Amino acid sequence: MDTLTAIRKRRSIRRYLDTPVEDEKLQQVLEAARLAPSARNRQEWKFVVVRDQAVKDKLAESTKHKFIATAPIIIAGVGLTPDSVMRCDVPTDAVDLAIAMANITLAATSLGLGTCWIGGFEQDLAREALGVPEKYKIVELLSLGYPAEQPEARSRKELSEIVCYDRFTE
Repeated sequence: MDTLTAIRKRRSIRRYLDTPVEDEKLQQVLEAARLAPSARNRQEWKFVVVRDQAVKDKLAESTKHKFIATAPIIIAGVGLTPDSVMRCDVPTDAVDLAIAMANITLAATSLGLGTCWIGGFEQDLAREALGVPEKYKIVELLSLGYPAEQPEARSRKELSEIVCYDRFTE
């Protein structure tokens, strides 16, 4: 599957089959994260792969998105330099992990897997569930598994509404 096809097929999946994700496929999506660009190629991140049901249940307590506990896997993207800010005044970890997790999402789609990006969670509860020290920050939780649903594509704005050339226009 080419990249644009994977992008077009990607959906936020909230219902999963009770089918384990093969280790080979898991390794492929993790390799997609490893290969992602990061600020100054620092790769200041950790990816916590959660398969244990008790840990998934505890993570689900940190969010209103309880369905994550039903996914075969949850991947937590952890930033190791939460106080680092790029010269443009944007937090480094948030950008770096967004890129890496997007790579996971597209790799998963190309392998017939589904994902859902979860940013709405209580940091302290999620840290506790995963044993993440307070000096680090969980940037995202990502459910991963075989989809038990095929949601319709959601509408997107036209390029003319979101792109400007040479100078910003409102």
